[in-house]
Amino acid sequence: MARRVDKKFDETIEELEGVVQKLESGELSLEDSLAAFESGVRLIKICNQKLGEVEKKVELLVKDKEGKLKLSPLEDLEEHENREKDD
Repeated sequence: MARRVDKKFDETIEELEGVVQKLESGELSLEDSLAAFESGVRLIKICNQKLGEVEKKVELLVKDKEGKLKLSPLEDLEEHENREKDD
């Protein structure tokens, strides 16, 4: 079954918690446990990616070039990322 990659963070965490519960139950076969583990690793990667994206947005919203607090529009995120690549 194909999964949406663009799920919300909360939905991904809920799915991960379900995988953990299945693994902790001890009722899965070895093969099913391995499949569940692989699914959990994939979900963790998605969560880490989403957290990284949010972290960049938060940094953009609270720091200017001198590190002083400042609010910037979210549209500046791409411009900010391009400047970081050039540095």
